[in-house]
Amino acid sequence: MLKFTLKCFFAVLLVWSWTSSQAQVSTPKYSNEFLNIGIGARALGMGNVQAALADDATAGYWNPAGLLRMQNKYNVALMHSELFAGIAKNDYGSFAMGLDSTSALALSVIRLGVDDIADTRRLQNEFGYIQYDSIRFFSVADYAFLLSYAKKSNLIKGLQLGANAKVIYRNVGEFANAWGFGLDAGAQLQRGTWQFGIMAKDITTTFTAWTHNVEALEEAYLQTGNDLPENTAELTLPRVVLGLGKTFHFTDKLRALIATDVDFTFDGKRNVLVKTDVVSIDPHVGLELAYANTVFVRGGINNYQENRNFNGGTSQRMQPNFGVGLKTNGLNIDLALSRINDSESNAVAGANISSVIVSLGYAFN
Repeated sequence: MLKFTLKCFFAVLLVWSWTSSQAQVSTPKYSNEFLNIGIGARALGMGNVQAALADDATAGYWNPAGLLRMQNKYNVALMHSELFAGIAKNDYGSFAMGLDSTSALALSVIRLGVDDIADTRRLQNEFGYIQYDSIRFFSVADYAFLLSYAKKSNLIKGLQLGANAKVIYRNVGEFANAWGFGLDAGAQLQRGTWQFGIMAKDITTTFTAWTHNVEALEEAYLQTGNDLPENTAELTLPRVVLGLGKTFHFTDKLRALIATDVDFTFDGKRNVLVKTDVVSIDPHVGLELAYANTVFVRGGINNYQENRNFNGGTSQRMQPNFGVGLKTNGLNIDLALSRINDSESNAVAGANISSVIVSLGYAFN
């Protein structure tokens, strides 16, 4: 595993050194941010708290070390959610399997896209007449493909290690597309009723190279007077997530799980609880109540924001999340209600942008 990681690291360095001499390299804030929205209704209902808890096929996304905690040899996970009143579709699928008693493997696919966008550049013909049949439609979509591997540590009892190799493809119709590559690494440790986790995303920085179709963009950019974009490369800086969870058993059938994740980002000052020029720190907490390991009720708080009001003052808001789940005969059905605004925010926005997330999981031997 170490040899594989080193080879990938040097491959990234070689590609970066060759491409950066021909392209403008930047490290924008929120680069490839679609990978941080979250997947799975269980996680989203708990405020995206999963670094120490992930124990099924979704662990390939949250923390690949958690793949070793699957109860069955094979595990499938699917999710669909719609954001911004259904304008954007967020879909996820994963298949995971245990290779033996000490290792596991998973393959995951993520897509966030806006489809059926009208291209009206040719709406008016050379005689000035409107031609509705000339309207074409295109999609803007981001894809991520994750290959995850987990292995038990031989040095520390109970320590689980994992890594992701991910390929990113981003497409803006015929106008632009990008390819990227990056690595993640994670670890989990369980001691009694305590669970610990750490997830380091983009540990070598994720390199994404954009290519623009200048010919397709030329007409639109000439009309607006903007300069045509050049081929550019983005570097996504690392993100570290520390996770901690504690289980409380009230009866033989009733238990509660309380957990927190703390995100550390290094791409500039973000609008989070603790923000500096060097690092921004964003904590979030989650709760899961389980009865007979069959029925689940969940809640979480995340997405702390400090907003400036029209009167010049500031206010603080956090996003509540709720979820329920049912597990039976290897089938998991989870629902979550996320991205909830309060009434004042809804009045300003003019619409309720809450999202219902549905995810399914199935485990079998």
